[in-house]
Amino acid sequence: MLRLALFFLVVSIIAGVFGFGGIAAASAGIARLLFFIAIVVFLALLVAGLMAGSTLF
Repeated sequence: MLRLALFFLVVSIIAGVFGFGGIAAASAGIARLLFFIAIVVFLALLVAGLMAGSTLF
C-alpha cells in the first residue's frame, strides 16, 4: 500500500511539473489517503501483535 502511495506521489509531482494541476491534486489526494490507511493498518497490526504476546519461551 505504501508503494501505491509513493507511486501516486511521484505521478502528482510529475504532473505538477508539466502543469497538469487537476491531475496533480487528485493523485496527491490519493497518495495522502493511501498513506494514512497504511499507517492505520500498521498500528492495528502492531497493537494486535503486542496483545498476542510472545510464545517463544
